Amino acid sequence: MLKNFVLLCLLGGFSAACGTPPRDCTAFKEGRFRYTALIDGVEQTTIFERANEIEIDYFEGKADTSSVRWINDCEFIVKNLNPKNLNEQKPIHMKILSTTDSSYTFEYGLVGSAQKTRGTAVKMN
Repeated sequence: MLKNFVLLCLLGGFSAACGTPPRDCTAFKEGRFRYTALIDGVEQTTIFERANEIEIDYFEGKADTSSVRWINDCEFIVKNLNPKNLNEQKPIHMKILSTTDSSYTFEYGLVGSAQKTRGTAVKMN
């Protein structure tokens, strides 16, 4: 019985140590970032600036402003302040999964949707 308990504790300790990537999400709450994605087979880059409760995205020569509401240090909701169609009215849930000193990997999707996409944003400043 004691041998099983020790084995269980060791396995639990290894999975806890190996299972969670490092995250310092507060370092990415504000700043200027670059995100590159493959859209219809073409690599597209978006530059965005986030400060306090506002995010401004620059894509294809146009700027869009969104509100940012932080749920916790690593999750937030982005909502377009000037939507041009019904699809842009839907808020997006963002979750930072892991961080490095200059980038973060995140998962995002429409609020309430099970479909998620992953990406990496690089801090420019």
